[in-house]
Amino acid sequence: MRVTVYGTLIVATALVLAACGQPAQKAAAPAPAETKTATATETKPGAAQKPLAIPDRFDEAGVFSDGLASVRVGAKFGYIDTKGEVVIKPQFDFAGPFAEGVAHAGIGGKVGFIDKTGNFVITPKLEIVDLGAFSEGLAAVRIGEYLEGKWGFIDKQGKLVIPAQYDVAGSFSDGLAVVRVDGKWGYIDKQGKMVITPQYASAGSFSDGLASVRTGDFVTGKDSYIGKDGKMVISAQFDGAFPFRDGLADVRVGDKYGFIDKQGKFVIEPKFEFADSFSGGLAAIRTGGEATGKYGFIDRDGKTVIAPQFDFADLFSPSNGLAAVRIGNQDTGKYGYIAR
Repeated sequence: MRVTVYGTLIVATALVLAACGQPAQKAAAPAPAETKTATATETKPGAAQKPLAIPDRFDEAGVFSDGLASVRVGAKFGYIDTKGEVVIKPQFDFAGPFAEGVAHAGIGGKVGFIDKTGNFVITPKLEIVDLGAFSEGLAAVRIGEYLEGKWGFIDKQGKLVIPAQYDVAGSFSDGLAVVRVDGKWGYIDKQGKMVITPQYASAGSFSDGLASVRTGDFVTGKDSYIGKDGKMVISAQFDGAFPFRDGLADVRVGDKYGFIDKQGKFVIEPKFEFADSFSGGLAAIRTGGEATGKYGFIDRDGKTVIAPQFDFADLFSPSNGLAAVRIGNQDTGKYGYIAR
């Protein structure tokens, strides 16, 4: 899930920022990117109002993974199954998605990883104050408070295998993890070796062999994509650039979002006020402003297949085809799920 304010990526935690928030970068094509576009008004026949598969009764709702999704009811988080039934009662102060069989969660001062029964199965003997999901067998954790703490990585025995030494750390993806050191972002391997020197104003996780990075300063720089050897593949030209999924990446040019392929060519021109990544062949888009605009979904041709009608929409789960949507404003609205 991503939200934007004044075109800047805002995320729930510094970990998510490291993992998927990436400012605009410059693409490798020397000439302006070629565009092949569908007009902003093109709609597939049958694109219409979408009924809810799971009623809008949650105060917050996450993406389904491993058959479960975290939801918030009041002040507490629990988990539901694909039928909308509560399978782990709301009891946690925070609860992340399941990954590799466990989910990061916390109750009071107890922080760790739970199994699908809601029991803590990994509780590291460390002063952990923040943590992320497991990916490729490792999970990023922050030891110490926000201003002074550092991030490292634990294994599934809860052992710190990469020392806490980074200002921020994202999840491993394609064998590398993005980290920040002294205000600059680079990449480490699973032995903790720095393989791409910290040099970027911001950076995101690798996906499909590419990662978005910002060259120049954070405010005026541009985003590009690099390969795992650190070489630029798509030149710095974007005001915002995000992970490749299903072979396409959403990028921002000025205040509009579109999609490029892995050669840096536009396949859907920048025309949306907001666009999220593709998942299962569909991507959430927003028409209108952040406060009053509506979310719908487009296909890979840029055609609207689910008409804009929701006050927020998240990614479709690749495994079960459900996506969280919100009916109503951010303060009082409720979340449910639609089926693809």
